[in-house]
Amino acid sequence: MSQKQLKEAFISNLNGTSLLEISAGLSLPPLCLLCRGLLLILHYLHHGKPVSSRKHSLLLDFLVLVSPLLFSCTILSPILFFIPVLLAASCAAIFSRIYSQRKREARAPFGQIVQEFQKARLDPECIPAITVFRVSVNVMTSISILAVDFPQYPRRFAKAETYGTGVMDLGVGAFIFGNALVCPEVRHKSPTTQPRFSSLARQVFSVWPLISLGVGRLLSVKSIEYHEHTSEYGVHWNFFFTLALVRLAASLLLAVFPRHKAWLVALALAVLYQLLLSTTSLKMFILHGSDGRDSRLGFLNANREGLFSLLGYLAIYLASVQVGLWLQQGRSLVRGWLAALKGLALAVLVLFVLLQLCQACTEPVSRRMANLPFCTWVLAHCLLLLAFFVLTDLALVFTKLLVKGSSVPCCWKVVQPPDSSKKHGMVPVGREEKLSQPCLISAINKNQLLFFLLANVMTGAVNILMDTIHSRAAFTLCILHLYMFLNCLIMYILHARNIVFKFW
Repeated sequence: MSQKQLKEAFISNLNGTSLLEISAGLSLPPLCLLCRGLLLILHYLHHGKPVSSRKHSLLLDFLVLVSPLLFSCTILSPILFFIPVLLAASCAAIFSRIYSQRKREARAPFGQIVQEFQKARLDPECIPAITVFRVSVNVMTSISILAVDFPQYPRRFAKAETYGTGVMDLGVGAFIFGNALVCPEVRHKSPTTQPRFSSLARQVFSVWPLISLGVGRLLSVKSIEYHEHTSEYGVHWNFFFTLALVRLAASLLLAVFPRHKAWLVALALAVLYQLLLSTTSLKMFILHGSDGRDSRLGFLNANREGLFSLLGYLAIYLASVQVGLWLQQGRSLVRGWLAALKGLALAVLVLFVLLQLCQACTEPVSRRMANLPFCTWVLAHCLLLLAFFVLTDLALVFTKLLVKGSSVPCCWKVVQPPDSSKKHGMVPVGREEKLSQPCLISAINKNQLLFFLLANVMTGAVNILMDTIHSRAAFTLCILHLYMFLNCLIMYILHARNIVFKFW
């Protein structure tokens, strides 16, 4: 077999992993974020100032936010269930130290602190959990697209061939989910003052970079005979095309139907698509082609996975728009976000129950077809990860209120603490806004598309220059760390110079 055929076989015919293992893996980014925030608060407690050095900040963010994720999907994957326990224990130890070492005049009964925490007023214009969710998905995707070509990346984490729940299968759906959370239909607060189809017109213009990237990827892959998994999207299709067309189709539907009914449109679309898969020959066509022998003759046959999975991804996008609208309801008190957290937990529970029913009544999860179980699975795990991030942010807010003047980048700002804050050393209004700290999350968030594009380019370069399949563990870890650090460093430099590559 040629090197190209070896690499294609290496990422083909896989079956995914368990829902429990994916859920355990999803707890890692929030725990890493919590650990990083607590370390910054502890540093402020000891030194009286935040980490101001850009070099030290980048190093801390990379070692705490990126490196653990990289290790967990390579050499530490056999003990994946123990890593969250270890991180949680570390966070508990750091919090215990902060709680015991805070100033004496700031000490108050724990119950009273909890009551004041619930009354604290947060910045309603900013929801850090959304930003961190999108950045984390981007980082985990960037790690996986290169790591999957190395033997240290477990085959169960890679994309499943037809049925199954792989980590990378979830990554595709999570990308759609994250994009919908910040789409124009969610961010615009006064749509009634604008023409009904104005958003659609803007979307037509805004997706041209995605289409350009899709065409560029297609031409580059074909010209250098780069290895590709044909049953993933088809011969000519790729994820950039999917993302562009889903955004356009969603804007069209949301121009026709009310935004607050997006979940109904999503449900109708997903159920109708599943009925077509179950009652017609559509499923056999997607899996085996028009002749039943995996024919790739003609555009529809060649790209059938990418074209028909658009319906499932569109359903995920529309349901995610509904989630984004619900999150943007203007909650300002901590008490309101605690109630929202309960709502997220209930939604996750309901979706997991529906997932089991869908699989029992129809078929298993299939990213290849983007069927109803796949849509339900993606939404369940994305809401789970979002709930983890909201919980993490609230935990950091509570800790910041214990240490007067402390600040954590990409975390909720307390804009109005309770009246008794002066008595117990809670952070004063406006203090956090005066503190400017460098932050890797903000750096990646400013240029998310560029970050993902650079990751794809670097992945291609590594695969062309070396034999990844037969690499040893130490070499693999060095390459992956260098690859991620270079990408993060570029984003960090652009952020420091306030350069944003967005010209559409």
